[in-house]
Amino acid sequence: MPPAPQNSSPLPGLLLLLSVTTGLVDAVSVLGLGKVFTANMTGNVVFLGFAAAGTPGFKVAPYLVALATFFLGALIAGRVGQGFGKRPLRHWLTLAALIEAALLWIAALVALNFHVPTLAPTAGLFAIIALTAIAMGFRNATIRQLKVPDLTTTVLTLTVTGIAADSSMAGGANPNLARRIGAILAIFGGAAAGALMVVHRGLALPLFVSGLIVLLGTLLCVRHPAAALPHGG
Repeated sequence: MPPAPQNSSPLPGLLLLLSVTTGLVDAVSVLGLGKVFTANMTGNVVFLGFAAAGTPGFKVAPYLVALATFFLGALIAGRVGQGFGKRPLRHWLTLAALIEAALLWIAALVALNFHVPTLAPTAGLFAIIALTAIAMGFRNATIRQLKVPDLTTTVLTLTVTGIAADSSMAGGANPNLARRIGAILAIFGGAAAGALMVVHRGLALPLFVSGLIVLLGTLLCVRHPAAALPHGG
């Protein structure tokens, strides 16, 4: 059976939805867990450098936990992708969504007893960091294997670069412009909504909403006929 045309793929819409959850999760981690990223590791490496230099307000342990558990999540996703890459896409996406949503919802349960101003209890702090970082590492590795252009769902540096470098002003043809702008707006919107939730409702609500978006968005995506085929045909 020939592969479905690229423009009929359900993946771009799903990945834009997942980009919204990146903003939600980053709001939780940066605003509620003491300036640590669990969806984007570049910031953690920079902050780890600050902490190693003894900069006030930065501690080594949270960044090491985030990096290590993100790596673990990506490692697990790599193994899952190897096993599911030749099966119908809906099987792979559904399993990935169940894993990610479960991790985010467990983190939400832990967050119910977590006090943001004091970052206490410490066990809760590291549990939320670990659970969300595993989920985001799993997500990143899965998205990497799906290879959808300009939709990584978690980082925007190359997206912004692409908008400029491929623009008509630079002599380009503005490829995937709507998709790139959509990715920026999705993460922006998720971050803004997440910030409001964290400030007014605490950490549990944005984590629960993130898991819900991941699961419901994926279940809608896998109803598409193209999801009955292995990814790439």
